[in-house]
Amino acid sequence: MATAEHPLIYPEYALSVLLALAVGALFPVMQEMKEKQERRQYLLLQGIMLAGAVIGCKAAVLFGETGWPFASIDHWQTILVSGRSILGALIFGLVAAEIAKPIMGYTRPPNDRFAAVLPFTLAIGRVGCLLHGCCRGVPWNGFCAIRYSDGIPRHPVVVYEMIFDMAVGISFIWMVRRGVLRGRLYSLFLILYGLFRFFSEFIRETPKLYRGWLSGYQVLCAVAVLTGIAFFVKYSRRDHETRIAQLSVEMAG
Repeated sequence: MATAEHPLIYPEYALSVLLALAVGALFPVMQEMKEKQERRQYLLLQGIMLAGAVIGCKAAVLFGETGWPFASIDHWQTILVSGRSILGALIFGLVAAEIAKPIMGYTRPPNDRFAAVLPFTLAIGRVGCLLHGCCRGVPWNGFCAIRYSDGIPRHPVVVYEMIFDMAVGISFIWMVRRGVLRGRLYSLFLILYGLFRFFSEFIRETPKLYRGWLSGYQVLCAVAVLTGIAFFVKYSRRDHETRIAQLSVEMAG
């Protein structure tokens, strides 16, 4: 049950998420899909990916904040109405989509246009974190330190992440326009975000559950990087096989 201290919905979160969704919806991610059946199939896949992301964003918080399922949780209500993890959403969303593809008979490569707009939506979503005062950095009195309600100067880790997301998004748009790493940009983003988050965790105020310096989120970062590498290799091989097949057809013609 929600309380005054822990409501189910924070206005700043809701507004930033809605804006992020609007940006994602307005970006023409299905531009290359001409057939109606193809578009319907893609939208269904996106729905499955979203469902996986919703589950993952909460499961990652449980693991990152408490070490569950390897540790007991005494305050389930607080955890369940607390934040969501982008890291978990990225991992579970990808895995859910990849499991669904063969069941659906979906054969198109991953949508690079979606991967290009994703970092921008995450950056917009982080505005809610900045306004709400969550996802804080550790105390630090540097030139760009940020102060929240407690008055303590801290690393502006949310701002760091927003800059990272924007930089990756701009790079991905350039890559989409030039057909670089076709079908592999989401996997690449998972690798890059996993690495960025792993090192930024050292200056984030998150529970350090392992040996007093390693957080549960860093364990998830390693999972993200390995998952990203696995699918990057998978689609690199598929792209190579497609190019060989096309070359064979051209030579035969």
